[in-house]
Order: sequence, then structure tokens, then C-alpha cells
Amino acid sequence: MAKSVHVVVSDDLDGSEGAETVSFGFDGLSYEIDLSEKNRAKLDKAFAPFLEHGRRVTQRRRPSAARTTGPRIDRASLRNWAREQGLHVSDRGRISAEIMQKYEASH
Repeated sequence: MAKSVHVVVSDDLDGSEGAETVSFGFDGLSYEIDLSEKNRAKLDKAFAPFLEHGRRVTQRRRPSAARTTGPRIDRASLRNWAREQGLHVSDRGRISAEIMQKYEASH
């Protein structure tokens, strides 16, 4: 049996169909809104004088924390190994650092 799913994006202001997502930022925050062509034109017109006189700023990224773990470990293999060793490990969720260290030491 085949199923067909249609996603209809409607305008967040007036509910009309055929909207597209518009992203913008203001006062340090990022926003998204779904707008029809008509409402997108209104937004463009409203922003135009501010964009004309504003300065573009590249996105600043905070330095990410260095990964404390080494290469990615196949968690399913680790869980199977732990069970074979008689160690208690849950089917999902976090794996204790102790088990991770034992696994890494044995491989």
C-alpha cells in the first residue's frame, strides 16, 4: 500500500497557503516565520530602509569545547561487549565512563 503525504505551509499572519519560511534576526535573536508572497513583500518593504543603512555582520561562533572523547565508538558494539563481560549496561542512554574506559582498554 502506498501513502502520499502532502505538507501545506500556511502563512503565519493570515493563514493563506503557499507560504515559505523566512528567517531574520532582530536584537540579537533569530526568528523564522512562514509568509505568503504578499506578506513577504510587506516584510521586505518594512525592512528595506533599515537594511539599506545597516551594516552586515558575519555570524560569530563561540569556540566549541574540545571533545574529551576520542574517535566515535559504536555504542551497540560497546553494549554487546559489556554484556559479554558481565557488566550491567542499559539498552539506551548514557554509558558510564568506567565501562567506556574498560572497553577502550580492551580494544
